[in-house]
This record gives sequence, C-alpha cells and structure tokens, in this order.
Amino acid sequence: MASPVKVYRYRYVILGVFMLMNLVIQVQWLAHAAVARPAALYYAGQFNPDSFINIDFLAMLYMLIYLIISIPASYIIDTKGIRFGLAIGAILTGVFSMLKALGAAHFLWVMIAQIGLSVAQPFILNATTAVTVRWFPLKERAAAAGFASLAQYLGIIIAMLVTPAMVGSDPHKAGYGEGFDSMLMIYGLISLGASILSLMLMKEHPPTPPSGEQYVRYPFRKGIKYLLGQRDMVITLILFLFGLGIFNAISSMTDAITSHSGVKDSNGLIGGVMLIGGIIGALILPALSDYFRMRKIFLVICMAGMMPGLAGIALASHLGLDPSAVYAVSLVSSFILGFFVMSAGPIGFQYAAEVSYPAPESVSQGLLLLVGQISGLLFVAGMSVNQNKHLGAYLVLFAIISLVTFALTLLLRESRMMSGQS
Repeated sequence: MASPVKVYRYRYVILGVFMLMNLVIQVQWLAHAAVARPAALYYAGQFNPDSFINIDFLAMLYMLIYLIISIPASYIIDTKGIRFGLAIGAILTGVFSMLKALGAAHFLWVMIAQIGLSVAQPFILNATTAVTVRWFPLKERAAAAGFASLAQYLGIIIAMLVTPAMVGSDPHKAGYGEGFDSMLMIYGLISLGASILSLMLMKEHPPTPPSGEQYVRYPFRKGIKYLLGQRDMVITLILFLFGLGIFNAISSMTDAITSHSGVKDSNGLIGGVMLIGGIIGALILPALSDYFRMRKIFLVICMAGMMPGLAGIALASHLGLDPSAVYAVSLVSSFILGFFVMSAGPIGFQYAAEVSYPAPESVSQGLLLLVGQISGLLFVAGMSVNQNKHLGAYLVLFAIISLVTFALTLLLRESRMMSGQS
C-alpha cells in the first residue's frame, strides 16, 4: 500500500521568497520605462536620443541579454538545482541593484548595472515551474505559478505607477526630471534585502515529494530534443512568441504609448492599469484552471480576451475622439489586455511543463520566455526607431496578430497529465 502524500507548509515560504525575487527583478527592469521622457532630461548630454542606445535601451537590455543567458541559466537550474540557480540570480540582483543606485546620475554606469541585472533575470524567471513541481501538488501548481507571475506584475506596476510619483514626471511642475538618484537607491536597498532573504531561506526540495508522481526527468539535451518534438509544445511556443513578445513590447514602451494617446504627463497609468488587470486575472484564472482541471479552455479564453484589448489600444487614436476620450478608451483596453494576456502566462507555463513531461521544467519555461524575449526585442526596436515613428503601426499589427494567436489556441489538446490525475 502506497504511503499518503505529504505536503509541507514551508512551500509557502519558498513561494514567498521566490515571489519577492520576481518582484524586485521586474522593478529593476522597468525603473526608467514609465518615466522615459523626464529620464531623457535627467541624462541629457550623456547619450544621443536618436541613437539605438537611449532610455528605452535600458529595458531592451533585459530582452537582449536573455537571448544569451536563458539556455545556460535553465541548464544550471536543471543540473545544479533551483537553490543554486536562484542564488546566482540573488547575488547578481543584490550587487548590481546597489551599483545602479550608487551610479544613478551616470547613464553609462546605469547601463552597465542593467546588464548585470539582465544576467540575473533568467536565473529567477526560468525557475518558476521547477519551484512549483518540487514543492506543490499538481492541483496547486497553476495557482502557485500564478502567484509567481502576480509578483512579476506587482513589480512592473510599482515601476509603472510608483516610479512617476518618486521623480519629477510632470513637465508643468518644478523639479521635472529630478529624483532619479533617490528612486534608484530605494529600489536598490529593497532589491538587496530581497536577495539576502532568498539566500537565507531558499531550499532545494521538501523531505518527501509533494505528489504521487516520481520526479524523473530527461537529461537536459535529451529534454530539449523531446520537447521540440511535441506538437502542443510547438504551438505553445508560437503563442508565447506572439503574446509574450507583445506584452514585453507594450511594457517597455509604456511612456511612448502614453504619449501616442495624447497624454503629456508621464504618469504610467496605461501600463499601471494593464498591470492591475493582470494582477486580478492572475489571481482568478490560474486557480480556476486548477479547480476545473482544464488548461486549454482557459488559454482559449485568454487569447479571446486579448483581442479587444489590443484593438482598443491600437485604434483609440483613429476613432475621431477628443484626447480625453482616446485616453479613456486606452485605459479600459489596457485593463482588458492585462487581465487576459497576463493570466495566460502562468497557465501556459504549467501547460507546457505538463505536455512536455518528462523534459525538465526549466527547459520548457526557459524556451517560452526566450521566444517572447526575441519577439519583444524586435518589436521594441521597431517601435522606438526614429523617435517612435512607427509605434502606431506596430499597435495595429499587434491587434492583427491577436487573431492568429486565438486561432492557434484552438488547435491545442488538453493536458493528459491534468485530465488523467485524480
């Protein structure tokens, strides 16, 4: 007779620490994105605003470096363990967040520190499904991944909404373009504290497995080959290529999109409202996916909801409305987009881990994030060229792409692991 499966309350400590690291690495990613215009004034004369290396490049670095580090990070997480991999991410985050704060007034120094933080990111993000599998039973995994994503969204919303309140973001008020040194120091100290907690509290796995399944995975290289041979995994990769790429692009260009909507104040509200929608969605839809033991239908729902959100953002300025109405439509559309596209992330990560079993979870997670970073990088590069000349066209392209992602989701098959597990 098989012994009953035991789960441990310490899994919530693990999840809490992991969420904290996800939060701070996202804050560091977009610390300048929502205040790009006042930041350009703060660093005036330190870079050519018409060149590729500008304020938006700080956010692009995360995506660019991810292309190089993602697979090695997944390999280390898979072969050395989540505790070892997260320790690398924590040390890099603590060190470079403080270097960024100490060199806040110098654009080159900030950019160098951002490179170090960019290296840290995949050691944190690529561990999500590995953490959930090692510590949580199957019936809780999408919800646990949802909470990890929730922490990412909270980090982004802090960058979008709190940052403008910490620096001079209103061009009509005194102090415009000031306060970056204190803002980066506060973020640096918080990031350093989170890194120390992670190093102290993170553990590799509980004393006994959290479910009846045996933790048996293919070796890293065999896992990649097997994973890429799975039909549903390939479709999921395409979905993340489009969906995550669009999310990364909109998050990175939030101040430019605000300007495109006719708003002069860099208040971060369009990005912030999108994140609020994502937080609500990440709390609801992944938990429902666990409860109803379904993945596909919820991915279909997410892709269907993504379409009107993107259409509203893309077309609001073409409807002949006055600027305040355009802004209102953009805000509502951002909320809808965030609710659905950001809920798709944790559900998609867990779905990929299940349909690609027994490939290592760090591999499936890493590849999904990798393709999203590639497309996001290309999208941001296209949107920001010639001082955002083609931004509007890209937003329309995103709305068209959403139709393709919805059609592809219909081709997915339900996860056999989910439907077959009691």
